[in-house]
Amino acid sequence: MWRPLALAASLLVLAGCREVRVRTEARGATTVPGGNQIAVVRNVGQLEEFGIRAPVKFNHEFGVVLLMGPHKTTGWRQVIESIRANDERVRIVAFEAAPADGGEPTREYRTYTLWIVPLSVFRVGSVLDVVTPSGDPIASTVLK
Repeated sequence: MWRPLALAASLLVLAGCREVRVRTEARGATTVPGGNQIAVVRNVGQLEEFGIRAPVKFNHEFGVVLLMGPHKTTGWRQVIESIRANDERVRIVAFEAAPADGGEPTREYRTYTLWIVPLSVFRVGSVLDVVTPSGDPIASTVLK
């Protein structure tokens, strides 16, 4: 009799300990005009507006896209230094690294990083802030 009870209790404990798995799905560049931006994407159409294609399962996931730029020389890339989150705020520390060789002239583009996040962690009113390593603001948005 105690064995089934212990098994049920352990299943309840394990169910409460789910781990949130955020994937960095894509990094790259897009020619969509604009400046620094953090955006929450909830469907394929919104993702395609940024010129990004990725296998996001929007029925149980959403995407967060960090766009930085624009740039007129090749070789720029985003560096994500840290991501810290609590119930009310997500703080991303990021910057862009210039190409070591100075790059080549090209048409204007922005760099991006796409994270895929489970819908179970979506909290209306949570703030997404992106700052430089020195704390200067880059972009911000609120989950709606």
